[in-house]
Amino acid sequence: MRKPQKPQQAQQPLKIGLGIIGFGTVGQGVWKHLSASKKAMESRMGVKIELIGVCVRDPEKKRGVQIPRTQIHTDPGAIIDDPRVNIICELMGGTTTALDVTLRALHQGKVVISANKALICEHGARIFAAVSKHGGQYLFEASVAGGVPIIKSLREGLVANRFSEIAGIINGTCNYLLTRMEKEGLAYETVLRDARRLGYVEADESLDLDGVDAYHKAVILAFLAHGKWVPRASTLVEGIRAVTLEDIQRARDFGYRIKHLAVIRRNFAKGHMTLGVYPALIPLDKVLARVDGVYNGISLTGDVVGTTTLVGRGAGQDATASAVIGDIVDAIRALKGAAFKFLTQADLDSYSALGSTVRMAGLDEIQTSFYLRFRLRDKHGVSAEVYRILAEEKISVSRVIQYENPGTREGTHTLSTYPVTEAAMENALRKFRKIRTVLEPPLVLRIFNPEN
Repeated sequence: MRKPQKPQQAQQPLKIGLGIIGFGTVGQGVWKHLSASKKAMESRMGVKIELIGVCVRDPEKKRGVQIPRTQIHTDPGAIIDDPRVNIICELMGGTTTALDVTLRALHQGKVVISANKALICEHGARIFAAVSKHGGQYLFEASVAGGVPIIKSLREGLVANRFSEIAGIINGTCNYLLTRMEKEGLAYETVLRDARRLGYVEADESLDLDGVDAYHKAVILAFLAHGKWVPRASTLVEGIRAVTLEDIQRARDFGYRIKHLAVIRRNFAKGHMTLGVYPALIPLDKVLARVDGVYNGISLTGDVVGTTTLVGRGAGQDATASAVIGDIVDAIRALKGAAFKFLTQADLDSYSALGSTVRMAGLDEIQTSFYLRFRLRDKHGVSAEVYRILAEEKISVSRVIQYENPGTREGTHTLSTYPVTEAAMENALRKFRKIRTVLEPPLVLRIFNPEN
C-alpha cells in the first residue's frame, strides 16, 4: 500500500512594501486608489502589497485621506531605510531634497517612482547613472502629461520609430486659460483668477504661465526620443501672458486656434533638432486644435507608424495617481523578474549613442510661419515703414487684416507670414522697436504647421 503523500504547502506570495515621500494631492490620490484596488492587484499579480507609510513635513495637517498616525513620518529615512520597503514614490516636488531622497533610495537598489519633471529635467543624467550603477529602478510616467501614457508609448509601444516630430499640449493650466478665454469671451486676468481658486495654477505661477513646466516635460520627451538632454539656452521658451482675447479672436479670423505647445523636431538629413515651448496658432482641422480645458494632447510622427495622437487628462489627483500606480505595477513585475528593467547600462549606452548623432539647430536653421500683431499710431506711411523692414529681412506676408480702434488715433494691424527663419524674425523685431509709430513691441506667435 502506498503511503499517503503529505500535502504541499502553498507558496507564500512575494511581499512588496511601498512608501510615499510627499503626501500632497498626488500622494493622497495614490494611497486612496491603491488602497481601493489593492486586493484585485494582489490577486492578479500574485503578490502581497503592504502600504508601509508616508513622509510629510507637517504630520498634524488635515488631509483628505486619513491614515494611522503610526504610519506618518517626518524623516524620509524612515521610509527609505526600512528594509520592508521595496518601492518608494517620490511625490514631494522640488529639486534639492527630492534629489537626495532619490539617490539615497537608488544607492540601496530600491525602486523609485516619481512625478517630478523638474528633477528629471535638471538631474536626469545623474539619476539614471545611479540606476545603472546600483541596480535599482526609476520610473516616471507621471512626470509628463498625467494620465496620458506618453513615456510608455515612447519606450515600448512605438520603440521601432524614429520621430521627426513630437508636438503637444502638455500644460493643462495654459490650455484651460486659453480655452475659457475663447469659448466664454473672457479676459486673461479674469480666467486666471478662477484658475487660482480651482487650484489649477502652481504656487510658483511662472512655472505654468511662462512655459517652464512645459519645458521640463519637453526635455524628458526629447531625451526619450533622441537621447539628448536639451539645455535651456538651446530652446525657445515662452508663456501665454501676452496673449489677449483679441489675439484669440484674430486667430479664428485667420483659420486657427491658439494653443500652448511644446514642439520637438528632428531633421535626420541635416543632423539637427529643435525644441520649443510657446503659444502657437494651429489650423482648425488638426486634432490638437480641438484639445480643450485641462486636457493634454500629444502627437508623435514616426517613420513607421505615421502620426499618432494621444489625448487625456494631463493633471489632477486622479490622472496623475493613475500614472503612478501604472508604474507601481511595472515595478512589481520587475521585482518578480517578469518584466524587463528600464534604464540599465545598455539603455543608457543606447541613449548616449543616439544623442551623439544630433546637434541643436541654430536660429538661422529654424523656419516657421509667424503671426504678428502691431498697435500703430494712425499716421500716414506707418504701414509702409513696417513693410519696408519685412522686405529687408526677406519676410513675405501671406495675409493682412487691419482694425480701427474707435475714438483713438490708433489701429491694430495683424498679419501672417510665409515660412521664414527665426533669425530673420529676430532681426525684424529689433528694427520694429526703433519705430516711434509702433506703440508697443509687436506680439509675435508662431504658426504650427504639423508634418501630417
